[in-house]
Amino acid sequence: MLQAMAQGKEQYVLLISLDGYRYDYTARFHPPNIEKFIAGGTAAESMIPSFPSKTFPNHYTIATGMRPGNHGLVDNTFYNPEKKKVYRISDRSVVQDGTWYGGTPIWVLAEQHNIKAASYFFVGSEAAIQGIRPSYYYDYDGTVPNSERIDKVLEWLTLPSASRPKLITLYFSDMDDAGHKYGPDNDQKLRDALLKLDAELGVLFEEIKTSNLNVNIVIVSDHGMANVTQERLIDLEKLLAPFELEYYNDGALAHLHLKNPSDKKNIRKALRKLQSNFKVVDPISKRYYGKKINYPDRVGDLLLIPDPGYYFVATSGFIKYQNRSAMYDTKIFGEHGFDPQWEDMHAIFYANGPAIKSGHRIKSFENIHVYPLLCNLLHLPIPDNIDGEERVLENIIKSEK
Repeated sequence: MLQAMAQGKEQYVLLISLDGYRYDYTARFHPPNIEKFIAGGTAAESMIPSFPSKTFPNHYTIATGMRPGNHGLVDNTFYNPEKKKVYRISDRSVVQDGTWYGGTPIWVLAEQHNIKAASYFFVGSEAAIQGIRPSYYYDYDGTVPNSERIDKVLEWLTLPSASRPKLITLYFSDMDDAGHKYGPDNDQKLRDALLKLDAELGVLFEEIKTSNLNVNIVIVSDHGMANVTQERLIDLEKLLAPFELEYYNDGALAHLHLKNPSDKKNIRKALRKLQSNFKVVDPISKRYYGKKINYPDRVGDLLLIPDPGYYFVATSGFIKYQNRSAMYDTKIFGEHGFDPQWEDMHAIFYANGPAIKSGHRIKSFENIHVYPLLCNLLHLPIPDNIDGEERVLENIIKSEK
């Protein structure tokens, strides 16, 4: 399939995540190095995240080819009844515990087939999943400058062949940080953040060109961003106070675990009478987590989903938003996690390299399909139990001549 097969040269893959990079930012702000990258490769109109359009579920979906309900990271925050513990992205003890993670991340698959992998941050890469971590990895530290991350990637690519990783993941949070602080419509702040990031990526692209290695670079993001104002915050604590349940809230989604599951019908009916700028849904549905999922207990008995642009907070959350407003001098914030069908949640997919078609454009597709592409680029077998399909992206790979 791959051009490199005919050439007899080994393929390398660099998977770059630009957290929070909405699908329309490139057309709006024209980052020169990214635009040049796109012109010489393949770009999708957008990439559709999985539900919920949050950071951890979607990074891990990209890494495994499985929807969140099947790989187990059903949200950034959720309760695991089996463990009787809460997964929170701020809790290092659970983030680094591989027993929370299902599926076979691409770096685990690579290592299982004697291909060295490296990660300068990616969700799941600092946990021993199936007892395996990348040969080279770092525990997440958002204070590490982008330049330091890039330097390490370039250093990995100069290692002797036997030690050199053929799969590398790299993560940048710049666009997510700017989007949350100022909202996705603040052109000046977003442009400033993107052009700085673009300049740093330009250095990486140019250095890789001089490496004489067949490096295929795949750039993705996990989700987009939408405006939320203080007037559209919903007090979840007050709303749920009358009911016998525990809830786990991540703003655009609340998981309800009922103390008595037999009350589900009555509680759902009562909450639907209170519906105002949110809806009550059953979690096991094709629209959200799917009719058949591996981890239904982590999703909860009911879900509360706010309307687009509305956001759940605990009572104390109103103070947090007031402080954010004062700190960043804005009344508008950026948030995500909403229904992936909302275009504001759409992410990016760009690819460029010796095995990737040049000047190629494709329609929007779901992010579950990135994993089979990575497998093909690395000549790895595609696991049978994933949700992604090889056919979706196989035509962006150059055919043999």
